[in-house]
This record gives sequence, C-alpha cells and structure tokens, in this order.
Amino acid sequence: MTLSVAVALSYIEAISLAPARCAQMLTTTSHENRGFVGRLADRGFNALSRGYASALATSLRFPWVVLGIAVAVLAFAGFVATKIPQEFVPSQDQSRLSVKLTTSVGSNLMATDALVRRAEQFLIARPEVVDVMSTTGSGGNNGAQLYVTLVEPKERKLTQAQFSAVMRNEFNSYPGLKAAVQDLSQQGFGGSKGYPIEFSVRGSDWNTLVAQAMKLKNELAQSGLATDVDSDYQLGSPELVVTPDRARANDVGVSVQDIATTVSALVGGVVIGQYSNAGRRMDVNLRLTAAQRARPEDLSMLRVRATNGTLIPISSVVITTQVAELQAINHADRERAITITGNVAAGHAQGEAVAFAQSLGAELPTGYRVVTSGASSQFSDAMSSLIFALIVGILVAYMVLASQFNSFLHPVTVLTILPLSVAGAMFALFIAGKTLNVFSMIGLLLLMGIVKKNSIILVDYAAEVRLHENLDAKSAMLKAGPVRLRPILMTAVATMMAAVPSAMGLGPGSETRGPMADAVIGGLILSTALSLLVVPAFYVVADGFKRKKKVDITQAPAPAHEHAQ
Repeated sequence: MTLSVAVALSYIEAISLAPARCAQMLTTTSHENRGFVGRLADRGFNALSRGYASALATSLRFPWVVLGIAVAVLAFAGFVATKIPQEFVPSQDQSRLSVKLTTSVGSNLMATDALVRRAEQFLIARPEVVDVMSTTGSGGNNGAQLYVTLVEPKERKLTQAQFSAVMRNEFNSYPGLKAAVQDLSQQGFGGSKGYPIEFSVRGSDWNTLVAQAMKLKNELAQSGLATDVDSDYQLGSPELVVTPDRARANDVGVSVQDIATTVSALVGGVVIGQYSNAGRRMDVNLRLTAAQRARPEDLSMLRVRATNGTLIPISSVVITTQVAELQAINHADRERAITITGNVAAGHAQGEAVAFAQSLGAELPTGYRVVTSGASSQFSDAMSSLIFALIVGILVAYMVLASQFNSFLHPVTVLTILPLSVAGAMFALFIAGKTLNVFSMIGLLLLMGIVKKNSIILVDYAAEVRLHENLDAKSAMLKAGPVRLRPILMTAVATMMAAVPSAMGLGPGSETRGPMADAVIGGLILSTALSLLVVPAFYVVADGFKRKKKVDITQAPAPAHEHAQ
C-alpha cells in the first residue's frame, strides 16, 4: 500500500508539477558553455554511449548467443539460490535475551533458587550485561526464567548470538540444570512459543505418541541443525500409587474400603471438627505430620483394622509403585499433541531445520504426523504467499503493458528482464551472506516494479522509431539503445543509491532492512547491465518469429472449394 500510494503521488507530480517547474526553471546550454563537471559528464556519457552502441551492434548480430548466455546466468542463479539459507525473519541484535532454566524433576524451590542465584552471579560479572531479572518457580518448582539486558552492540565485543552461546554453555554445565536461550526478536513473529523451530507431533495412542515424539526430539538434537531442543512433554515429581491386594486383604479380613479410608485419612487428612475465631468458622484437619508421610517407606508404619479387630500393617495388603506423573496432556485441534521447540544452530538456517523436521514426520507410523506451528508454520505460509503475489504481479503487469502497447508480444519483451533481476538479487544475497526471508522477498517484489522501466524505455522508443521511420527491429534497437542509455543509467543509479544506506546496515533494525536493500541493489545492477543487451536481442528474435508467422499465413494454400470456383 505504501509503495502504491507513493508511485501514484509521484505520477501526479510527474505530469503536473515537473513540467511546470521545467517551463519556469530549466535552461539549456551548449557543451562549450557548460562547467567543467558538466563537460566531463558529457564526455563520459558520450564515450559510454559509443561503447554501448558497438557492443549492441555485435550482440544483435548473434541474438541467440546473447539469449543463451542469459539462460546460463539464470541457471547458475538457480543453483546459487539453493545455497542461500532460508528463514522467516532474520534475528535482530536487540540486546535482550530470555533464558529458560529447568532443574531436575523433584527439585524443590530452594534448590532451584540456589542454581538461579549462581546463574545471576555469572551474568552480573559479565561486562556485556546491564541487568538481570529472574523469576524462580515459573512452570513449577523446577523452573525459572531469566531476562537479560545487554549493553548496546557497539559497546561489546560479542554479538547477541555469541553471548547466547556463552550463557548456554555455562548454565548447562551446572549439575541438574538445563538452559534454553530465547531470542526475543523472534517472539513477535508467528505467535505461539516464539522459537524459530516449532512443530507438534500428533496422534491418537498416547504411549505411541510419546515414543515417536521423543524419537523425533532426539534426532533433531543430534542432527546439529538445532540447539536448545525441548518439548512440552514434562514429567512431574514421582507419585506413590497404592493398589489394594484384594486376595491378601480378603484372607486377613480387610476390606478395600477400609484401606482407602485409612490412607486417605492419615496421608490426605480428614476433617474432625470446626472452631470459631473472630466470627469465622474453620475446619480442623487431622493427618500425619510431614515427617511421617514424606517417604514411600513410611507407608509400612500404617495399620488398618481387620474385621476381627486386629491391626494389620497396611503394607501387607497393598502393592505400591512409584510413577512419574505428567504435569499436563496437551491437545491441538482436538488431537493429543506434543510440541517440540528449538533454536537454529550456528551455521544453519531455519529452512534447513524445518525441512529436516518435516522429513522426520514422513517416517512416522500411520495415524501420526508432524504439524509445523508458530514461526515454522508462518515461514512456509509467508514464502508461499509471497511467491503467489510475485506471480500475480507479473500477470497484472503483463495485462497492463499489453493494453498500453496494444500488443501481446511487446510485454513479453519487457518482462524478460524480470528473471534477470531475480538472478541479480540471488547473487547479491549470496555474496552478502544474507538469507532468503520475508524482507528479502519483499525486495524481490519491489524489483518487479522497478526494473521493468528500463525495458519499457527501450521497447517503447524502438516501437516509436519503427512506426515513424519504417525501420526493421534490429535497426530500431540500434538507434533506440544509445539514445535511451542515459535515462536508463540515471534512474538505475539513483534507485540504487537510495538503497545503499539500508544495505550498509547502520542503526537498529538493520538486520531486517539489509536483505531487502541487498536484493534491490543486486537485482538492479545485473538487470540494468543485461537489459541493455538481452532485451534488444529478445526483441529482434521475437520480431523474426512474428514476421515468419505472417509469411506462413500469407503463403498458406487456399481452401479446395475456392480453387474449384
């Protein structure tokens, strides 16, 4: 919307204010009366025009060779594109990090707090850290969260990603502690848990689902593509399950109800009365002290009365097992689901990790599947949407150009520059070490609107020359090329210069602006250089096909009934 409104306003300015200013302010001078800079610029453009005219004449003698070179460049760009890492949005150094700390199952709040204080002391001693805020007990007694604020990027030697690795290595070295660092710049995109890698394993049978999910989690962690791999399948503290031994209880005359009542009263407690205090009535709950019900062995101290009045050790009529119970069973879209999250490992990209996770999903048994969510899902959806927008934009551009040129062929000639601009963008992203993400894809969309003007300037002038001077396609292009060289270079250079500050990566948020600017600059450089030769070559070749088709139609034999007449 911003680009559309800007172009509309610039069009209104170009057909109204610009001519008015030219009429009042523009003056022309001869070459001799111009200043030194003007004469130098004229000589440079004239030399460039002569060189281009010579190169154009040579290329138009072998137009198929030029088109073959263009196809080879496109093929090489396609190969380069496969080497460019893909991700939803690039990580930004916002000097803010979140660290999730998880202690071993069964750890109490005091043990967790001791480990958190140790982590705090490490961070406070680091010169990169401004302050630390911690929340102990989040997610249960065995969880904690650290929020770390760093100094500005220019004031520290380590980048945010490098300092994340330092924290990860330090905290994971503490016995009984597991740390997962979260980049908060990724949290606002894709929703959900805010990790760049996020997918859920879904299925019906819970035990099978757990086994498959843990298998995928381990394979992802061992692949080297992801780090901080975690899941929401969390076992809680072990519980003691008491199961009555019905045969043994029946032999000694103890009912199952008496066993349940005894355990419930002594361990869970039973209300034996009430008392009043300041107008409030409160229950009196009776049960064993904490020291008498803290260990599984304490159950052997309990007695249950048999029907003959004898007190029987409760341990002789029950079977006890310790089981680690789940904290929660999560569902997604009415299916049982275990969500696996993680960060992208250094040297890899989100696209690699997501593709690997999806490939693991293909190995799951029937009825079980992997569903991407959060940023991983948004990554796939965004790429598909942007590619669709790219295709629709090209189709709409073709229809508009066809109506303007009153031709089905000239728009194709104009649009031949689009693949070359994409090739230039791929080369620029690869050389700059940037990723193919939402912002670089937006840069490609911008290129679709920017680079067509060079082809339009050439093709429109060539068509006008052919109409008024009755020239063939080759002669028209030989005349149009040198004349239109100067405005093509002026507009291309002016557009590239506007993208240079963003490409330099200055200021906060440069990680998102940089890929867009690199794509625009690379696409403009290659498309401008090649459009001056490829578009004329395609124009000549296409005109040759068109004339040949006309000759074939005019020389076609008349129908048989006409010969009979």
